[in-house]
Amino acid sequence: MGQIVTDRGLLVIGDAVTDVVALHGSPVILGTDTAADIVLRPGGSGANTAAWAAHLGADTRLLARLGYDSSDWHTTELVKTGVRPHITVDPDHPTAVVIAMVDKSGERSMLTNRGAGSLISEADWNPALLDGVARLHLSGYVLFAEPGLRLARLALADASALGVAISVDPASTGPLRDFGVARFLDETSSADLIIPNLEEALLLSGATTAEQAALLLSERYGTAVVKLGAAGALAAVDGVVVARAAGVSAEVVDSTGAGDAFAAGFLAGTLHGVSEQAALEAGCRAGAACVAQVGGRPRYGLDLNRLYPIHTD
Repeated sequence: MGQIVTDRGLLVIGDAVTDVVALHGSPVILGTDTAADIVLRPGGSGANTAAWAAHLGADTRLLARLGYDSSDWHTTELVKTGVRPHITVDPDHPTAVVIAMVDKSGERSMLTNRGAGSLISEADWNPALLDGVARLHLSGYVLFAEPGLRLARLALADASALGVAISVDPASTGPLRDFGVARFLDETSSADLIIPNLEEALLLSGATTAEQAALLLSERYGTAVVKLGAAGALAAVDGVVVARAAGVSAEVVDSTGAGDAFAAGFLAGTLHGVSEQAALEAGCRAGAACVAQVGGRPRYGLDLNRLYPIHTD
């Protein structure tokens, strides 16, 4: 875990998820067995971003909603990476679960049950969460259920009133389409930074290239950082591309959480006062570190394929 070197805090609002990761060398065939290495990992886009940001030295807090079945385990895992968790435990619903099927190229397909995470709401919010915070980072998944949308509106309004910078990760193209592009842009209009991957950037902007998308989104938000996977990333500010970074070479084991790690590297860098170029490079390093291991969180001395213990009722 990195040493905290700044008191400019980061508050992440997002999901914490139990990831069941199945690494299969041969294609999954319907109606029969497929051999796989199966491991349990703590995950969730918001929690992954928070964990990587804390690991990289940012003073990081996470607001999330966990279920009755595994809240102690998840909270402990967050604390181990240096995150300050602000957790509501749902007494009636389990923690969100994602089954990630990862092929030999590292690409993943996911089955998702959002569980307690889909019920995070304005009741979980307290303006005091913004004390000492320089940036509020919102995972787009929060917006995609009505209670979370109400929370997001309240948190973004409070952050704006206090002059706290706001960033947003659009999360995933499928839910984005269902939610509505225009609606998403409207609900996140108070953000000054957006961090989409290429597919999300093209969907949100209507552009046909990464550069065009970054330019258009930066004109709307102020700063747009487009994640390009192995090809790196680029940043635009107020309609001008200001930085590009090449991807960092890595053996891809599991791509789960790579975008979250990149976002954390970029956010931690900017909170430390580095340039967009240096922040992009920090994001690419974090993303490369993430894909080289199983799961979407930074390691802290644990074997890559260790099966985690988890409390069950």
